[in-house]
Amino acid sequence: MKPVIYREIPPIAPALLERAKGFAVADLHEGLGAVAGRAGLMAPAMRPIFPGAKLCGQAVTCYNYPGDNLMLHAAIKLAKPGQIIVATNGGSAQGALWGEMVTVFCRIKGIAGAVVDGAARDVGPIRELGFPVFSTAISASHPEKRGPGSANVPVVMAGITVNPGDLILGDDDGVLVVPPRYLEAAMDAAQARVDKEAGFRKKLADGATMYDLLGLQSFMDASGVVEKPGTWLDDK
Repeated sequence: MKPVIYREIPPIAPALLERAKGFAVADLHEGLGAVAGRAGLMAPAMRPIFPGAKLCGQAVTCYNYPGDNLMLHAAIKLAKPGQIIVATNGGSAQGALWGEMVTVFCRIKGIAGAVVDGAARDVGPIRELGFPVFSTAISASHPEKRGPGSANVPVVMAGITVNPGDLILGDDDGVLVVPPRYLEAAMDAAQARVDKEAGFRKKLADGATMYDLLGLQSFMDASGVVEKPGTWLDDK
């Protein structure tokens, strides 16, 4: 396949995007269900470069040759306000994909954040700017700008396939990728989980236990575990 740049991404309705901003990664991950939730959760190596970073928006993707970030700049050129730059070089720490100057420009342009499978640098200035960046590595290594690469094509990021236009949600728990076709149903299920946990908090404050609220005794019985009085020394 020849290097290629696609100028557009499939849009998600603005109302759905706005609603998605109200969810935590853990809740929307659970809302996706056991299979899609695991399929969309990036590996734990993908972390915010400073605590408290949050992002939510559609992915503008780019694949960069290891040690190079030319296609990152192509993606930034294409991205619209509220979108997320999703950049990979295959996960190499050689040649930082992201740094302070692109952060400054992306803030001016209204881009909502960046997810980098590779290295970021200039962590202190980026923290001061408050711009949400997630990466799998931190390195000051110098990047070239020669290519080849592509933009707005499917990419693999921290073990997860990201298609241009997928919803990207990030917080201190990691980064979640949600295909648009799953988004509305996942948010409905996530909201049900949020409401249920609000009820749990009230019941816990009133003296209930997590063991009873979760109905764990039936799981214990099914597992075949035996509960005995006394200590383990009594069976010696």
